[in-house]
Amino acid sequence: MSTSFDPTTARANVAFRQVGKPLARTDAPGKAIGRTPYAGDYVMPGMLHAKVLRSPLPSARLVKLDVRKARALPGVVAVLTARELPDRLAPTDIPGQTGQARLKTDQQILVRERVRYHGEPLALIAAESPDIAEHAMKLIEYKLEPLPAVFDPEEALRPGAPIVQGTDNVVARHAINKGDVAAGFAAADVVVERTYRTQFIEHAFLEPEVGLAWIDENDVVNIRVSTQVIEHFRFIADAIGVPHNKVRIMGALVGGGFGGKEDITVEVYLALLAKFTHRPVRLEFTREDSFMGHGKRHPFILRYKTGVKRDGKITALEVRLISDAGAYVFLSPYVLLYGTIAAPGPYLIENLKVDAVSVATNNMYTSAFRGFGSAQACVAYEQQMDEIAKTLGIDRLELRRRNYLKTGEPTATGFPPPSAIWTERCADLAWQALGEKTKAKGAVRIGRGLAAYQQSYGRLTFLHDTSEGWVGVEVDGTVVVRSGVTDIGAGQVSALAQIAVEILGVTLDNVVVYNSDSAVTPLAGTTTATRALYMTGNAVRVAAEAVRNRLAARAAKAFGVAAEDVVLADNKVTAASRSDKSMGFAELVRLCASEGIQRSELAIFRAPFTDRLDPVTGQGQAYPDFTYGAHAIEVAVDTETGEVSVLKSVACHDVGQCINPAAVEGQIEGGAAQGQGYALSEEMIYRDGRLMTPSFSEYLIPTAMDVPVVKSIILESRSGLGPFGAKGIGEPALTPVAPAIANAVADAIGQRIFDLPITPEKIVRALNGI
Repeated sequence: MSTSFDPTTARANVAFRQVGKPLARTDAPGKAIGRTPYAGDYVMPGMLHAKVLRSPLPSARLVKLDVRKARALPGVVAVLTARELPDRLAPTDIPGQTGQARLKTDQQILVRERVRYHGEPLALIAAESPDIAEHAMKLIEYKLEPLPAVFDPEEALRPGAPIVQGTDNVVARHAINKGDVAAGFAAADVVVERTYRTQFIEHAFLEPEVGLAWIDENDVVNIRVSTQVIEHFRFIADAIGVPHNKVRIMGALVGGGFGGKEDITVEVYLALLAKFTHRPVRLEFTREDSFMGHGKRHPFILRYKTGVKRDGKITALEVRLISDAGAYVFLSPYVLLYGTIAAPGPYLIENLKVDAVSVATNNMYTSAFRGFGSAQACVAYEQQMDEIAKTLGIDRLELRRRNYLKTGEPTATGFPPPSAIWTERCADLAWQALGEKTKAKGAVRIGRGLAAYQQSYGRLTFLHDTSEGWVGVEVDGTVVVRSGVTDIGAGQVSALAQIAVEILGVTLDNVVVYNSDSAVTPLAGTTTATRALYMTGNAVRVAAEAVRNRLAARAAKAFGVAAEDVVLADNKVTAASRSDKSMGFAELVRLCASEGIQRSELAIFRAPFTDRLDPVTGQGQAYPDFTYGAHAIEVAVDTETGEVSVLKSVACHDVGQCINPAAVEGQIEGGAAQGQGYALSEEMIYRDGRLMTPSFSEYLIPTAMDVPVVKSIILESRSGLGPFGAKGIGEPALTPVAPAIANAVADAIGQRIFDLPITPEKIVRALNGI
């Protein structure tokens, strides 16, 4: 692991004292010694334990559900079915919505008549112990009558296919029509057509879904839960039929989310059972429950047709995307939109046509996953670039250089990103950092691959995203930050602390951050879409700057200098032009307090507000900005067994400005490992809609023995829209990894495996022409 920084290309910047330093994160000590409580660690006297009964069939009619024996079991306090929830639905459209109308895609909380996927909940049980709840679940008698089903999204589009959603199974369509595609193909010397496929995969976070709910003295339903979105309190209130101010969500540090805790998971079940029993209720998913309890990454079919001149310049691109939404809509329309916009990658393509459709099937429902459609698109467009280079006989990196989008040029939707585009620099540095090529030996062949990317940070701008943050100083000079942001393990809270102390001129040990409580912390929005640093960081920055300005004005008066001359740093206040003028930070705060000067601020930060994209042309602004970078890989492939070993893994990203380089490295290394699993081994296998890989015994994630040392090259253009010029790195760290590995394997064996994961069996079959 190493880092480098190219100082010759960065703009001059202020001398940071806290930001940009690899300081120990504020959450690190508690995690290191096991003191940090996660949602599953919370218990209450007299609490009940909950279980969820699920359907063993993927498509069926519920003709009988008899819970009398379960209810009669001693120790069982409640068994809920759809009969107890006659008018209730669970919202599934965009979480944390702040004012835009939601799509009408609410789903049943428990099965009323029809089962649409394997694992759909039939009943909820609350009992005095987990064992009693488990026993009660086995006493529930039900009868399911199988119904016709469809599991292939292309089959689901055909006339006569079983209908899962709507009238034709189409969940969403998106399109981009730019330039003259027909003329572009007519001008091409070569046309390359390929089809790529990606698979269902699981988030595989260490901490399964878990929560504890209780009703307090004000009849408020309180839920302590592992979540990425405390704003779900509104959805939960709607689902159980109470006012929004009667539900309170308290988060905890999250043991991994990756989008899997963006939708509601256990919250509605907990709220319903607490409301019915008037006792605290705890629900913890087993790993098998978790595999059925949240949406998966969408499988995509990606058909690419590229027209190109012999010198490598792309003249036209036509793309057809089909995603499998599974049984319910959830975030499929938005994931598809991200995939549509990302389809051409970080390349300037004047003539572009993208047609995309998301289709309902009787598979497990799909929703948010790190990369959110852009990752699937990258799998295709970066393999397509290597296929074009191979067809033309052009060096792979040189082909990319001739087509990269440059700073100031428009993306596929006609929107020029406001920040720097350093794709070429990132790709070249990552490739060079691979160093000398490993020598092949015997049946083992060596291959190298690279993938570049363009990934948005911040939510879709037509959602009109906002974030609030509060900063205050106490009379002893310590700082308090309040933000509703949830910390999903990436250091979101610690970053807010580092931003606040940088502006206020105190050290990191003098700040405390309160976060993730929908009733008492300012609502900051979701920890999704690589938005947390951009949105909540800017909200805290604005609040801290307001406090600083008032303090500096009072110090200037005391020193007899201009406010701009006042320096706040290292817990001291000085005048830049007067070495004889200084005081402690705490002394200044006490002075302000004695004079009634406001020492706190609640601020709101607004992302750009736009209309939706043109529905025909797909033109307009979709996101605030983009991050750019690349990943380079070297692999060894045993041509006798098909086994792939990743030997070298190098990432280079322009993150705008590091708030904490150690945290950025952590994101990059985690993304590299997760992307490696996406490329080589991870797959949720369904047979006729039934999950065949229900645990980590069958679902193969990379271990520490499989992942090489990841080299991180971090560039700082200081051009992003986040605090101090930062961009987002959460999702971008993963996006280019899988296609880089796919390109490396193809380079090693001379053949391409067009569908992920690239397993040893597929490689052996390809090498043997099977």
